[in-house]
Amino acid sequence: MTRSQMIETVARKTGFTEAQVETTMDALFDQIADCLRADEKVTIAGFGRFEMRPRKPKAYTNPKTKVSSRLESTSIPGFKRRFFADRMRFSWYTGHITTKSGPQRALRGREKKKNGVEESMLYSELQCSEAIHKAVERMGFAEMTEVQEKTIPVMLAGRDVIAKAPTGTGKTCAFGIPVAEHIDPALKAPQAVILAPTRELAQQIAEELTGLTYFMPEVQVVCVYGGANMEKQAKRLAEGCQIVVATPGRLMDHYKHYNIDLDHVTQVVLDEADEMLNMGFYKDVKHIIGLMKARKSLSMFSATISREVMDIGWMYQKDAEEITVQPKEESQPKITQYMLETSGRNKLSDLAQIIIGEGYKRVMVFCDTKFNTAALANQLARLGFSVDCLHGDLSQNERNRIMQNFRDGKLNVLVATDVAARGIDVSDVDAVINYDVPGDNEHYTHRIGRTGRAKKEGVSYLFYVPEEKKRVQELLRLTRNTDLCTPVHFDFNHEHIVVEEKKDNADRFQIKCYF
Repeated sequence: MTRSQMIETVARKTGFTEAQVETTMDALFDQIADCLRADEKVTIAGFGRFEMRPRKPKAYTNPKTKVSSRLESTSIPGFKRRFFADRMRFSWYTGHITTKSGPQRALRGREKKKNGVEESMLYSELQCSEAIHKAVERMGFAEMTEVQEKTIPVMLAGRDVIAKAPTGTGKTCAFGIPVAEHIDPALKAPQAVILAPTRELAQQIAEELTGLTYFMPEVQVVCVYGGANMEKQAKRLAEGCQIVVATPGRLMDHYKHYNIDLDHVTQVVLDEADEMLNMGFYKDVKHIIGLMKARKSLSMFSATISREVMDIGWMYQKDAEEITVQPKEESQPKITQYMLETSGRNKLSDLAQIIIGEGYKRVMVFCDTKFNTAALANQLARLGFSVDCLHGDLSQNERNRIMQNFRDGKLNVLVATDVAARGIDVSDVDAVINYDVPGDNEHYTHRIGRTGRAKKEGVSYLFYVPEEKKRVQELLRLTRNTDLCTPVHFDFNHEHIVVEEKKDNADRFQIKCYF
């Protein structure tokens, strides 16, 4: 099979264009050649299935489909390449090479060990401008986190990045430092665009980027998002800026009204890419990236890698560096999980008694709809609680005021919907209460993640009625919290929570009683 025939076959089987297939194959072969020069054994996953062995091609039969294929062979310096024509798999994962020494870590931060313990890289060792060093020192950062150590050198080199890292690992600084470093202060036009799924997250990113550019007075950061006055944002854009942090919908609005010029944008970052694309911004994100003709790099940061994230990476990234950060035990949040069986008429009284009886000073309560959120906030207010609610129908000024009151301790209870779960970053929330069982399994993880932040301990409660017991069991099983979530009930006087003893399922059929 010739090169052109192979490209045509791959394109026909996968639905991609021949140009896309050819570009990916060229990049892949370059990486293979580098490994071969180092005398490494090569195994490649992602771009179809490739095996590098100096053997003659044989017939191959797929055990599932019983389809027989001929394994085509093409000469590549030093080895024969075998191509499984009927087992094609395409994804953003193309070109990931595993060698004897493990996955390649090209351009990633170096690893140091002292007395057998891995030591983090210091910001003082980073090759960047003096202004960035001073800003980082002013912000109180000394050591890099794992995602920062791996990502910053790669992005400073101008390469595309797709990073999978848990929440709270310092992803904003990981892309913020390279973005600020590549800005030309003399050009008063947007040169970098950071997209975020929610207003709260966009504001947090803009605030951190403003801190990173503190000693760069010529570099301006502008944050645009829905629910705020569009004329004020347009005026701010007209004054000139180099970095724009935005939600996809509002950025599209400003572009349609000719308020923003994207012709000079060279850097694009998608933060929380999985959530943004799952919220229905897939087409908007594709359109926005397509508008940036001068784009040199595209980086995506996400807690999980969804199919939509893979598609964006395949279409717009070139030779992207894949970075994965596993959560460490010491950095995992310490959250004690409880579940409480209740009923419709007792739900409100149980909620109030938990807050009062356990002495919680700052509590977040999650409901599944806007109506339930507002109704529960009103009911708690009548009982004398200092409470407010947060949902999508509020204006941005109201949301900011409520969040500031909650941070300042003026509110003891905040009732919110799932949309607000990712954007809230308050470090000292005592407890999270799931007043309604979440409809999406991922929402449970993000809800309880609002407590136990910044290495503090937290508590979460999951309310359910008897009819929802099977759904709760399925939710805990799929989120791997079955052993972590303990059943509880109220004591005889209905004042305090009593933890139930877990049943030992090791002898569920009572076999031991016969011996």
